[in-house]
Amino acid sequence: MKKKRMSKSSKRSLLFFGTISLIVIFYFVYNLCIYTYNIYILKVKEIELTDLLEEKEHEGKILKTEIEKLQDPVYIARYARENYQYSKDGEIIIQWNSNTEEEILVENKKDNKYIFIAGFCVITIILFYVIIKNKKRK
Repeated sequence: MKKKRMSKSSKRSLLFFGTISLIVIFYFVYNLCIYTYNIYILKVKEIELTDLLEEKEHEGKILKTEIEKLQDPVYIARYARENYQYSKDGEIIIQWNSNTEEEILVENKKDNKYIFIAGFCVITIILFYVIIKNKKRK
């Protein structure tokens, strides 16, 4: 069988239109990828914002109940006694000295600092001991 030969003009047109079609295909595929990625990012943001909205609605409900409670004078009196050391007539306030969380964290950081310094000193002494032993051997 004979092979059909392509003319130069048909080769040129195939090359020209083939190149243009490949460029157009790559352009559309690129845009498809970009739009898909943007949709994914928007969905993630939507999920985050809906979670934030639910959290804020919950906080709003809590604040509304707090407002309702603050309308009651008995609640206000109890709240002031508990949080601001107000007392009724004849009551004596005894303050209990308890460490707050911040004080505990500061104390732990100080303890960790001293442990680190002690460990560093021990390692330094061991290294000096090893160096002195090696010098004596030589």
